[in-house]
Amino acid sequence: MTALPFDNSYIRLPERFYARRPPTPVAAPRLIRLNRALAEELGLDAGWLAGPDGVAALAGNAVPEGADPIAAAYAGHQFGQFVPQLGDGRAVLLGEVIDRNGLRRDIQLKGSGPTAFSRRGDGRAALGPVLREYLVSEAMAALGIPTTRALAAIATGEPVIRETLLPGAVLTRVAASHIRVGTFQFFAARGDDEALRALADHVLGRHYPAAAQAAHRYRALLDAVIAAQADLVARWLLVGFVHGVMNTDNMSVAGETIDYGPCAFLDVYDPRTVYSAIDQTGRYAYGQQPRIALWNLTRFAETLLPLLADDETAAVAAAEAALAGYAPRFEAAYQGGLNRKLGLGSVRDGDPALASDLLTRMAENQADFTLTFRTLCGAAEGPAGDGAVRDLFVDPTAYDGWAAGWRARLAETGRDPAEVAADMRTVNPAFIPRNHQVEAMIAAAVEHDDFTAFEAFLTVLARPYADQPEHARYARAPEGGGVGYRTFCGT
Repeated sequence: MTALPFDNSYIRLPERFYARRPPTPVAAPRLIRLNRALAEELGLDAGWLAGPDGVAALAGNAVPEGADPIAAAYAGHQFGQFVPQLGDGRAVLLGEVIDRNGLRRDIQLKGSGPTAFSRRGDGRAALGPVLREYLVSEAMAALGIPTTRALAAIATGEPVIRETLLPGAVLTRVAASHIRVGTFQFFAARGDDEALRALADHVLGRHYPAAAQAAHRYRALLDAVIAAQADLVARWLLVGFVHGVMNTDNMSVAGETIDYGPCAFLDVYDPRTVYSAIDQTGRYAYGQQPRIALWNLTRFAETLLPLLADDETAAVAAAEAALAGYAPRFEAAYQGGLNRKLGLGSVRDGDPALASDLLTRMAENQADFTLTFRTLCGAAEGPAGDGAVRDLFVDPTAYDGWAAGWRARLAETGRDPAEVAADMRTVNPAFIPRNHQVEAMIAAAVEHDDFTAFEAFLTVLARPYADQPEHARYARAPEGGGVGYRTFCGT
């Protein structure tokens, strides 16, 4: 058995799907961190990966046996504007492996040098964004949210030029696949129906084998991707996650969270929150994410029109019928999740209004999103827990006015309060990647080559639903509620 037992399928698609490109070697590769648990899940030899040969492969200095490095072609709408050719400008797909659960997973090097799609970019990644993606993607996995994963982070020993000189790094990213809505758009823009069909068949076989058996397989594919994205975005909202750059080239058809650029988590609750420094209009604000997901899915449906029916009118009707399923699917996932966060069980009449009332009062009183729901777990056991929640509201009586109705609804469930509280703690995290903690971790690594904070934070975030009183400082809200915080793409 090879150290990286590749079994590549995307490379068997026509050559216009990608550009062959080996990674560009770096000066002095050094392993920052290897995700040994993920390596085990993938069936990989962690000892080899951590050794000289493994580090060389993860840095891009050596192409391991069985790898066939490519940069994938794709297009995309970026902030609503269509760009007909984007592609992997700073990443190469080494290949695919079959993990211990029999699932096919991509192994990609991000920051591995220029490709045919670099558009005059250097193809490199700075250390800070690599650490952010490693930490946040692994936190999302621990939270139970579908996501790409981080297998390794490598320091390159070379600087990259952004606004200033910054240390360089390479991230090894693992994904169910790196196929995006923008991948379909690339071929649709060229009128290449043959490639669209080949791509759709590949996605069906790889991600949605049940849909592949349907009488109308491409409509079933559209339905499946819509359902996966509706569920995913609902789960983002339920933990306060803001993707930051929901371009169509950043939407995975596999239903995973992908491309952690200017992402962040809510501190104080405000649906208008925008963290990305390049989002000047609030297009990708926290509360806009469900609407943007539907917009992106509509673009995906447009690419499938030639496959949905021979008659254009019938194809459009099929696409519209599929897209009509998005809103109820999202609402069911989101409201069901809110009910679980509030300990209410199955959704009943009045529950959506009760949850909406709480969120409105939180926004009006600058209440911290994560802390409010976590402290509600204690309040579910009885009024003695109300004080901790009240303290989060500028006007504590705003909580009191809501809590009476909540308690009445909790009583209707007939469940033991301690049991309700315990269940609530399994869906309301105590720990998220707090933005100020992420920035402190990055600063220590970039400015002082100190990864102590990075390692400590990863350890805490691996158990987000546990109280971990010894790590209470990681749960604290930032001074000023984090208002004005901005993130940057990293490119």
